[in-house]
Formats: sequence, C-alpha cells, structure tokens
Amino acid sequence: MSFTLAIVGRPNVGKSTLFNRLVGKKLALVDDQPGVTRDLREGAARLGDLRFTVIDTAGLEDATDDSLQGRMRRLTERAVEMADVCLFLVDARAGVLPTDQIFAEILRRKNAHVILAANKAEGRAGEAGMLEAYSLGLGEPVPLSAEHGEGMEELYQRLRPLADAFDERAADTAPETDVDVAEGDEDGPRVPTQAKPLQIAVIGRPNAGKSTLINRIIGQDRLLTGPEAGITRDAISLRTDWEGTPVRIFDTAGMRKRAKVQDKLEKLSVSDGLRAVRFAEVVIVLLDVEIPFEQQDLRIADFAETEGRAVVIAVNKWDLEEAKQEKLAELREMFERLLPQLRGAPMVTVSAMTGRGLDRLHKAVMKAHEVWNRRITTAKLNQWLGAMTEAHPPPAPGGRRVKLRYMTQVKTRPPGFVVMCSHPEKLPDSYTRYLVNGLRDAFDMPGTPIRMTLRSQSDQNPYKDRKKSTPSRLRKHLGKPPLK
Repeated sequence: MSFTLAIVGRPNVGKSTLFNRLVGKKLALVDDQPGVTRDLREGAARLGDLRFTVIDTAGLEDATDDSLQGRMRRLTERAVEMADVCLFLVDARAGVLPTDQIFAEILRRKNAHVILAANKAEGRAGEAGMLEAYSLGLGEPVPLSAEHGEGMEELYQRLRPLADAFDERAADTAPETDVDVAEGDEDGPRVPTQAKPLQIAVIGRPNAGKSTLINRIIGQDRLLTGPEAGITRDAISLRTDWEGTPVRIFDTAGMRKRAKVQDKLEKLSVSDGLRAVRFAEVVIVLLDVEIPFEQQDLRIADFAETEGRAVVIAVNKWDLEEAKQEKLAELREMFERLLPQLRGAPMVTVSAMTGRGLDRLHKAVMKAHEVWNRRITTAKLNQWLGAMTEAHPPPAPGGRRVKLRYMTQVKTRPPGFVVMCSHPEKLPDSYTRYLVNGLRDAFDMPGTPIRMTLRSQSDQNPYKDRKKSTPSRLRKHLGKPPLK
C-alpha cells in the first residue's frame, strides 16, 4: 500500500459508505442511525491505479470525558495521527455545523495532509452546503456522493500527487486452507512473515474481554473498551508482532444467542464476526471464568471447528478467581465433556487486564497452528492403520467384514485423510471416530479439526477376465500342442 487514508467527520455523514465504496466490498456496517461505527476499521482500498489503506473511524463528537463517546473520539484522534492523509467529510445537505468548525481546527493541528470533501452533494440540495464548506479554511472541497459513486475522479486527482510521496507497503489476503498434499511432500508448516502474517480471530460472547485482550497483545489502547457490553460492532483487524511472530488479529463483536439478537445492527455485527472466522487460521475462543462453557460458547467453538480452523480456548479474568486449582480442574472436566470434537485442544487461563498468561497463550496458538499444518507420510499412516485394525477390527455387517486397505493424507490446513476400503457406506461413525481419535494420539494432533473420507475400492481379481487354460504338463499328457 502506498499510503494510509483516514476518513473522519461527524456521525452519519457517510464515512462508512465511502469506506465500502473505496474497498469495493461491504466491510463496514452501514445504517441510517448515527454512531454505528465505534472502532477503527482498516481495508485495502483501490481508486483507479492507486492502492492504499483506508481507515473508517467513529463519528467525531464534542465529548472529552470517559463516556463511550469520549473514548470513541480519542480513538478517532489517534487514527488521525497515524494516517498519512486525512479525508474530512462534511454533509453537504446539512451544511457546516459548529461541530465541523471545531474538528476542522483539530485536524489542522494534527495532520499535515487534510482533504476536505462534501458528501451527499448530488443534485441541487447539496449546492448550498458545498459552498459553505469553503468557510472551514481547508481549501476547495471535493463534491462526493458515496452512495452513488459520484466524485471519485475528483478525489483521485487530489490523492494522486500525495500517493507519489509515500513508500509502498505489502498487503495480505485471506489465508490458504484445504491445501493439497503431494506424495512425498514433507515441507514443514508455513512460517508467518510480514507479508503473510499468522491470522488470528478472537471470538466469544459479549463482555468476555476480547478487545481488552487484543489491546494487551499489541501493547496500546487501539480498540475501544469499557464496562458496557457490546461495544465492538465491526470485525476489526490489526497487524502487530506478538513475541516475534508477525500476526494479524481480528477483534469481533460479541455473539449472543440467536433468539436474543433482534436488532438489525447486531445481526450485521454477528455475521461480520462469523466472516472473520473464515479469514483466520487460528481462532481463540474467549470465555469468561465466571460463566464458562455456556450454550453460546459451545456453539461458537463448534462453528470454528466446523469451519476447519485451529482452535485455542482461553479463559479470561483469571485474576478474579480465588480457588484457582479447583476451578481449573472443573474447567478441564467441562471442556472434555462438552466439546469432545475438540478433544486435546489447548486451554489457557489469562488475564487481559493484567497481561498474565499471554506468553502461554502465544505458545498455544503457535502449537495449534503447527498441528493444523501437520503432514504425515503414507508409510507411517499405513503402518499405524494396520496396528489399529489389528487391535480393533472393523465390524462385519451382514457377515462380510469391511476391509480397510490403505490410507493417505490428501490435505493440510486442516489435516485431511482418505481411507480406501470395501463397503465404506457400512462402516459406522463410531469406528471413524475411533480412527480420528487414534490419529490425534499417535501423531500428536490434539484439538485440530481432522477430516476423514472413506472411499470404495472394490476387491477385484486381476485374473477375473482371463480365460482358464490347461496347465502345460497336463496338455503334454493329453497329447495337446503347447500354448504359444
């Protein structure tokens, strides 16, 4: 990316709509009610031949206290300081308000490159506000209509001279999943780099401490936090180095039970968080130690496993627990009983508020990522399969035993295996689970999703179609000529 552009302005002037227009996707939540955006959302933007990072910010409000609006304003001001270029958006239909004047003065102090744009300028209704924007003293305003895509050429002409002044930076895309394994390919797991960092999603119920945990990992108050439940709405991604590992962390909105999600905005937030799981390689399911493993926690963890992502269970607010040993034993028993599909997955106790346990969480994430990339040779698999079938032979439905002939790994991320056998449709699910659990134990693959496919291989006799012939010695005895 050549530069970073922050879009700022009062609530409901169209910042998120313009953000979505620039990135070419509906990444930011958009609604008629003001104050939808609360955190900073970054995206890879494209405008003509320009490639840059765009930041959607919360609406600037005239509040400086510790209220939610005051914390949102401080977060937006930090984004202004971080950005190379600041795009100040005003509403051409509403005109310039006193709040716009206040924030124009703030922008003049904080950022050297400020572009003024008047949104909703389509038609005659926006002409008066467009002319009024000159009074802000930030130069000629760019007339825009983010909703209809008007004014993008004018914005390009203003950004083009600035783009040449900044160095290019690397971008990154969705992670590789379900990677094919070639025979004899024994490469190790992918090592995260600055160009392709390890992608991690933090998910959980509201007020479990997801944003606080990520702020502690990156070492700054980058995400909006507070005692109010449901502060985070967008799935926000951040890049950082976590104990020497380049990572990209997704913070997601808290996910309540579906029956309780009635508000349209909350539905959008939850779907945004589910989409973040699909962009992750490792998913951290964050639990509250006071109410762990509730029904919604189980659904969230099961969703991550169904999507084929490596899963780490983190129990937050451990600093508030007094009987730690008894509680830990209770948590382990609940985990094994309620989430058997993630048997052996790492479970780590942490305190996002104090930072304790984050080193163990990092080790658990790296271990889960390594197992998720695990490759096993065909020779070892078939040696193991022979021992497993000898110890516990497959069932014989209808009096004919199912024969497991051989096994091979066909994919990683997550590990996928194919077993060639006779009558695969007759092999019960319990025996498949027996094989999957045996794989976890024998090849040290705890917790990671394992995909096992049974395929039919008919027991064909290679001599079935060949005509029967009389043995040569018998032919000689019978006085018949030898076969040519």
